[in-house]
Amino acid sequence: MSLTQSVLLLAALILTSAFFSIAEIALAASRRLRLRQMAEDGDPRAEQVMRIQENPGHYFTVVQIGVNAVAVLGGIVGEGVLSPYVSALLERWLAADTAATTGFLVSFLLVTSLFILFADLIPKRVSMAVPEALAVRVAGPMLFLSALFRPLVWLYARLTDRLMQLLRLPRAREEKVTSDDILALTEAGAQSGALARREQQVIENVFELDSRTVPSAMTHRERIAYFLRDDPDAVIRARIAEEPYSTYPVCDGDIDHVVGYVDAKDLFQRVLKNQPITLTDDSLLHKVLIVPDRLTLAEVLDQFRQVGEDFAVIVNEYSLVVGVVTLNDVMSTVMGDLVSPWYEEQIVRRDDHSWLIDGITPIGDVKRVLGIDALLAEDEYDTLAGFLMVMLRRVPRRTDSVVWGGYRFEVMDVDSYRIDQVMATRVEPGH
Repeated sequence: MSLTQSVLLLAALILTSAFFSIAEIALAASRRLRLRQMAEDGDPRAEQVMRIQENPGHYFTVVQIGVNAVAVLGGIVGEGVLSPYVSALLERWLAADTAATTGFLVSFLLVTSLFILFADLIPKRVSMAVPEALAVRVAGPMLFLSALFRPLVWLYARLTDRLMQLLRLPRAREEKVTSDDILALTEAGAQSGALARREQQVIENVFELDSRTVPSAMTHRERIAYFLRDDPDAVIRARIAEEPYSTYPVCDGDIDHVVGYVDAKDLFQRVLKNQPITLTDDSLLHKVLIVPDRLTLAEVLDQFRQVGEDFAVIVNEYSLVVGVVTLNDVMSTVMGDLVSPWYEEQIVRRDDHSWLIDGITPIGDVKRVLGIDALLAEDEYDTLAGFLMVMLRRVPRRTDSVVWGGYRFEVMDVDSYRIDQVMATRVEPGH
């Protein structure tokens, strides 16, 4: 065989090995969601690749047969092609035996390097970059090779299955898509620029609805604007002017006895018609939705959908009102940064190392802003004040402090046993 023929044969072997490398990595790296989208767009080859992924045993058997066969042939051909020429060149400076040995080593290293670069590294990197596009191209030839070498493929596949069964190794890929998988894909899409960071945040917020409880989005008890059933017209008008909201709870005696709610637009109609406003008129009152404070935001949304309301009063296990929540509150959590505008006022960054935080701020928002992974006994409290009580095992006093997660939480102000302000300061490791 001439030098030209040997070089062409070596190049063909490298290309063949590159083909099998592409076939292996492209199938393994192809994302099923992307393949399904390609199939829906009219590419039947994507369906073919998905069927191969469901049972890839024969496919990978062909890959390994091809890779190993080409590697053996490449070593034989490469050594025979280059060794005589390299040895003859080295004989000008070295003894014949030394030149022959050195020529063999040089040719071996050269051929090995060619296979590593052009048959392994480059094809695999390209396959990782665009796996689906390459997988649909090599699927047809690989199925043809599977049929061509069917007896050999069947033998190795059966041996492999038997050994995996004996060793109790997994034989099928888990195709269930979890929320973590979706979030990881959106994060990758945001990093690559294919998905806007704002869009990625909204998707993440939607999944958070199942884990965030309603206190993280509600208006707390002490900030609720409400009416008493026997409030006179002047008081009602003054409160509307001072605290303009779309909905007001109506209570009998105190805030813990809610009898309904009144819509601001109904009150405005009375004002425009110069009619007196009296909350003893049952036609103004709407039946209020009462929900427990342990519900998640997703469950509150479901309650809104079932009863056709967008306003609810939140009560604790003792039937005391702890807050109110609206559909807008929940949706602002989805569209925002998981820290609503209300809580952005409660977590104020003073400088690069300290934050001033309201004691009633939900502990999830505190963790998210400060970057704390976990807190002690998180199921025992909902707010930063509750965290301090659990850590101190008593009602906190001014200047009390707790160190956790790389931060010192110091109580700055207490009003009638209520923690108003907490200073969170980053501390150095070891202090």
